[in-house]
Amino acid sequence: MNIRLPQLYFSKLLRAVVEFDMIKNGDRILIGVSGGKDSIFLSYAMAVLRERLHKDFQLHALTINPMFTDTATGQPAPFDTERIRTFMHSLNIPYDVIDVDIAGAIADQQDKSPCFTCAFFRRGAVNRYAKEHGMNKIAYAHHNDDAVETFVMGLLYSGQLSTFTPNTYLDRTGLTVIRPLIYFREEETRDAVKYHGFRPVPSPCPHDGYTSRQTVKELIAKLCHKDPSVYDHLAAAMRQGAVGQLWPAAKTRKEMRDTYFHYMKCAGPQKSGL
Repeated sequence: MNIRLPQLYFSKLLRAVVEFDMIKNGDRILIGVSGGKDSIFLSYAMAVLRERLHKDFQLHALTINPMFTDTATGQPAPFDTERIRTFMHSLNIPYDVIDVDIAGAIADQQDKSPCFTCAFFRRGAVNRYAKEHGMNKIAYAHHNDDAVETFVMGLLYSGQLSTFTPNTYLDRTGLTVIRPLIYFREEETRDAVKYHGFRPVPSPCPHDGYTSRQTVKELIAKLCHKDPSVYDHLAAAMRQGAVGQLWPAAKTRKEMRDTYFHYMKCAGPQKSGL
């Protein structure tokens, strides 16, 4: 395959790799591939980098088959990994598929979000595979919209200002996670099919499109429809140093005890209840 990217795409890719120093000589990088538009574009982009960078590194790709069931037929959900394999072969990227019973794990942990359970077991399987096969880095296809959505989800659903980082070292495994598509907008990964020519494999997930992330995605789109600058402001807010005035951390009753007695006309803790 004659792999190429327009200069705008390559510049965004290179900016992420250089700014966050993602690739070094001798790296063995495992690409997490779902078969969707983002991971397919990531695989193609990494093949471009392998040709154009002055770095000596190896690529390998892995797909996790979550073993979902088609609710209409009761049979295993269609998941065309062979078409993914053919595409990886055209890029000269070794490819493997492993089965992980994520569907069973979700059924066993119904008190937790299916997305949380899926992500937890999927990451664990990818990490184990990477360690067992001598990989030192894992590349995921998270783009800029993913980062902004995660930032907003953290605020709305957990009360925290946080998102994933472009380059993350995992202490427990010694692996490093890199996200080379971090400066791409989602529509750019969607439009990238004109360069790599691969039609994405439909997700076998029965929850696809019915998640908290989808809710946040639609919320951001609605806000941006009224004011296009909203997205840029959210993206800027993810940067360290962007935090303005915030309240101090909440104090415990013990920490407030002495101050309380300065305010209240009472004899002491027996009457106050503190």
